Amino acid sequence: MCIRHPKDFLTGVMFVGFGAAAMALSFGLAIGSAAKMGPGYFPFLLGAFLAVLGAVILLRSLVSARRVKEWPVLHLKPLGIVLLSVVLFSRALKPLGLVVSTVGLVVLASAASHEFRWKEALLTAAVLAVVVWTVFVYFLEFQIPVWPQLVAGRT
Repeated sequence: MCIRHPKDFLTGVMFVGFGAAAMALSFGLAIGSAAKMGPGYFPFLLGAFLAVLGAVILLRSLVSARRVKEWPVLHLKPLGIVLLSVVLFSRALKPLGLVVSTVGLVVLASAASHEFRWKEALLTAAVLAVVVWTVFVYFLEFQIPVWPQLVAGRT
């Protein structure tokens, strides 16, 4: 069998890998049922969906009508910047609060693009910070700090 579309093939392999990993990691948690979901239910279901989607994309890359000969170039710098932004968000959430951490995440992840513009990144970050605050603090009532410790009066 011949790989006719390498980009779709690699995407399919990645999706299957992430899906299988999510499913494997959720086995340590109680999965439960649709009526009474355990903490592992959503990660397992999401992992299964991702693995099936990846399998479909992978199979499509093998039977595609069009044939692409060149393999895509993997750009590690943008990937590293996006992963770094997520790690920094997780480390900065408690001391800096939800709003500042979200703005930092969006701006840093946006900087990974070769089309990065400060004005667009800050506008996107501001809108996303409002949406995240509305969803997680207002509607879901998560108990997470919203503002930095110094602004909120905590030490």
